[in-house]
Amino acid sequence: LAHDMKKNDKLMCLLEERQKNEVKDMNRALNEFHKNFQKPETRREFDLNDPQALKKDRPARVSDTDPRCTISGMQKFMGEDLNYDQRMKFQQEQLREWSLQQQKDLKNALADQKLADDLYDKFRIELDRKIMEEQRKEEESRRVVCTATKDFNRIQVAELDHKTELEKAQKIKDDMDEITFLLRGDLLSENPDQAIGPMGKHHVLVDRWKGMNQEQLMAIRQFQKEQALENLRAREQERRRDAEWDRQRLQTARAQLLCERQQQRQNRVQRRDLDFVNAELSQEQKAKNIYLKEEEYSNIPTDEFYAQFNTTTR
Repeated sequence: LAHDMKKNDKLMCLLEERQKNEVKDMNRALNEFHKNFQKPETRREFDLNDPQALKKDRPARVSDTDPRCTISGMQKFMGEDLNYDQRMKFQQEQLREWSLQQQKDLKNALADQKLADDLYDKFRIELDRKIMEEQRKEEESRRVVCTATKDFNRIQVAELDHKTELEKAQKIKDDMDEITFLLRGDLLSENPDQAIGPMGKHHVLVDRWKGMNQEQLMAIRQFQKEQALENLRAREQERRRDAEWDRQRLQTARAQLLCERQQQRQNRVQRRDLDFVNAELSQEQKAKNIYLKEEEYSNIPTDEFYAQFNTTTR
């Protein structure tokens, strides 16, 4: 989870840096457009605010046909506009050139925006593919580790069972060999009373002792029965201990499986949140671009401006 959070933070930093660069490029392009295509001297009202107007102005009178002559000169009367057709044609041509230039700039801006969006979509798809590939590799490695752990536990249990069977078989063989030796030996085939010494039956002559009596044999058999019961109890305890180990292994495997499912659910939730954040960033970016375009072309002349300009010129 910490690793995924670091990757998400890195992705957010990259997206913010990319957004800042796009805004910076758009502002730079806007400034270049104003500098190259919207100079002060290209504006129609520049002649009203030209600081060099007096230097550029002509003399008060050039000839008798000078259109600037007053009414008293009887050279031009009120209401006449001899250059109206030429002036209107020039204004229409200039307006058409401006409109074509703005349309061309708008098409270029839209093409650049579409290219940027396509590159961003490709980058996001590639990034999502890499994230999914990393998650798949991580799940595959976790599955391999779990399989290896299960195989190792199974091998240990098999080895323990085999060792127990070998020890049990060896013990039974040793017991049978001992019983066979006692039954077939010379000690049990002769009278045991000859080994009793002169000081009583508890005093045994070692060089004559050939075996034990029935009481001693019964005592030995009783002791053997007790040993057999003790061995049964020990085996029962060992079986219970093995069963407890098996139960704990099953609980561990079940807990590990639950943890894997929980991790998968968390990965799906993080993936859904990341897609939601990407969608919101895309919507915000598109809204911001539309706002910048509206601000860029919000200074288009209106009909009221043309009417005012015509009145001022007359």
